[in-house]
Amino acid sequence: MGFLWSLIIGGIIGWLAGMIVGRDVPFGIIGNIIAGFVGAWLGSLILGNWGPSVADFAIIPALIGAIVFVFILSLILKGMRKAS
Repeated sequence: MGFLWSLIIGGIIGWLAGMIVGRDVPFGIIGNIIAGFVGAWLGSLILGNWGPSVADFAIIPALIGAIVFVFILSLILKGMRKAS
């Protein structure tokens, strides 16, 4: 059950990051989940594990990390589209 909660929370964090940045995360819900997990990892590396925690995600650092990840990913994909 904990794994299911992690997938749900990761998806929500990735979706929120995409909404805040104003870019869609590629690959739909799978992309949102991946962005949430990578964002949580990145946020915990940069900011640590502080703030409220749900399903082993420190929400605020995870959201900030996911925003950074989605922004960087959108810049990379935008550059790849111009090159082709």
